[in-house]
Amino acid sequence: MKTGFAEVNGTQLYYEVVGEGYAVVLIPAGKLDRRMWDDQFEVFAKHHKVLRYDMRGYGKSEMSQRPYSDVEDLCSLLKFLNIDKACLIGVSVGGKIAIDFTLAYPEIVYALIPISADLSGWNWSWSDEIVQKYQKIIETARDESESKAVEMWLEFPLFAPAMQNTTIAPRIRKMVQENSHLFLMNPLLRRELKPPAMQRLSEIRVPTLIISGERDVSNFIDIADTLEKNIAGAKKIVIFGAGHLVSMEKPEQFNRIVLDFLSTQLQ
Repeated sequence: MKTGFAEVNGTQLYYEVVGEGYAVVLIPAGKLDRRMWDDQFEVFAKHHKVLRYDMRGYGKSEMSQRPYSDVEDLCSLLKFLNIDKACLIGVSVGGKIAIDFTLAYPEIVYALIPISADLSGWNWSWSDEIVQKYQKIIETARDESESKAVEMWLEFPLFAPAMQNTTIAPRIRKMVQENSHLFLMNPLLRRELKPPAMQRLSEIRVPTLIISGERDVSNFIDIADTLEKNIAGAKKIVIFGAGHLVSMEKPEQFNRIVLDFLSTQLQ
C-alpha cells in the first residue's frame, strides 16, 4: 500500500492507494473520513487500483484557512498520483463531490456511483425542529464541548440505522469524535460548482449506478430518485434494511453490487 501527503492547491491531502488496474476513488461522507471505507478498500483492491483520501480538514488532511474547491482538490490529487481516469464512488457529501467532479471533468471519469448522495443546488426541505437541532449542535461545539456536540449529532435520524448496529457504531463514533473540529469549519470557504449539478444532470453521460438505503431520510431518497430520472441510462438500487451509511451498514451486499457493476462496465 502506498500512503502519503499530496501537496495540492496550497494544502496537504492524506491518501492511501492499493491494488492495480482500473482506478476506483472512494470519497467519504461528511464528518467521517477515509476509514469509513475499511470494508471496501482491500476487497476492491483485489480487482482495481483503489484510492481513498481525506478531504480538507478530514482525518489526517489539513484544515483550510482559505477558499477551496473539493472538486479541484480531487482533480489535483489524481494528477499527483498519475491517475488519468477513474470510477468515483462517494457517500453523502462525497456523492455530491463525485457528481460535481463528473460534470467538471467528464473525460477523467469512466463510471459514477453516488451513494445516499447530497446534490449541489438541491432545494432542501428540513423541518424547523431539525434546523433548530442542527443550530444547537453548532452552538454546543462552539460554546460548550465538541464531544457533547458529537453525541447530539449521532442522535440525528440520519444516523439512527447505523448507530443501532453494534458492529459499526463504535467506528462511526470514533471517526466523528476525531473529526469534531469540522463542526466549526467555515462553510463559506468551500467553492461550489456553478451552475450547480441539480441544473445539469442531463449532461452526465458516464455509466451511473445510484445506491440508496431504504431507511435513509426522505431528502436523500428523493435525491436518488431525481438522479435516476435525470441521468441518462442511470441504474438505481435500493438496499433494504440500510440507512444513510449503506456501505458500512451492509458491506457484503454493497461490495457485491459495486463490483458486479464495475465488471459489467469494464468488459
